[in-house]
Amino acid sequence: MSTEKDESSQLEPAAGDVLPPGCVRIEVYVGELRQLFNAMDPSPFREKDLDPSAEDFIVGWAREAPARARLGLLVHLDRPDEIAEGAPYLREAVHEFFAHRAEATRQRLRALLRVGRTSLAIGLVFLAATITAGQLLADALAGWRLAPVLTESLLIGGWVAMWRPLEVFLYDWWPIRDEARLFDRLGAMPVRVAHRAAGRAPASRPTAITGR
Repeated sequence: MSTEKDESSQLEPAAGDVLPPGCVRIEVYVGELRQLFNAMDPSPFREKDLDPSAEDFIVGWAREAPARARLGLLVHLDRPDEIAEGAPYLREAVHEFFAHRAEATRQRLRALLRVGRTSLAIGLVFLAATITAGQLLADALAGWRLAPVLTESLLIGGWVAMWRPLEVFLYDWWPIRDEARLFDRLGAMPVRVAHRAAGRAPASRPTAITGR
């Protein structure tokens, strides 16, 4: 980490990682660094959770970036005295926060897949039971008009029991996996802090994170 002049902040003081050329810059504008963190979290600075509004903004911007694009976080501060000392702590806190998010998301994925496997086992057993019961019922009620209706009803009930595992393995798991991968990218992105020149407006997609 080094303090230097940064072209992106109009030659104002800056510190932290150098953002690689061509990366998608997630730019946040705050008065002071503490506004990025949850004020209710009593943890030390580097272990604090991000403020929910800051997290939503950063994650939302990252979701709009191309899937393989490199990400970089550029925090513009109104207080230049926090830059040199706060940049390394901010970088560590951001990386730690999103690493925890990635792990929590993968735990959620593992729990979902466990539910899916259990649901699949139950569904297959129930489907086999309804098919067997339908065949026995058809044999026992051969010639009765309602026998086909009862047999088909049992078969439909068996396939309905398969709805939950099919939903898990066809639709539910991959959005969670993609979310974990996004958090991995956010947990590895370079973080830079720069002083915002007075009156300078954000170049694109501004955010306002105010103190409490």
